Amino acid sequence: MKRLLVLVPLVAGLTGLAACGEKPQTLGGVKNDVAPYQGADNRFVAPGWKPGDKTSWEQGLKARTQRTQNEYSKLN
Repeated sequence: MKRLLVLVPLVAGLTGLAACGEKPQTLGGVKNDVAPYQGADNRFVAPGWKPGDKTSWEQGLKARTQRTQNEYSKLN
């Protein structure tokens, strides 16, 4: 019985200390500091589109939504 009286608070204390050791779970995604139409710094872009050309970027978005390539509807 004495062993149980010592063991229960000890386990509770260790459980409480284990919870204090967790790392903070903050959202640390990529921060966009440029406009979306500025583009990626790689060669995998749509043909005919130049980074920084807002009108061609908007036209590409319109064409993709008309062809039912909407990423928002794919995700949800």
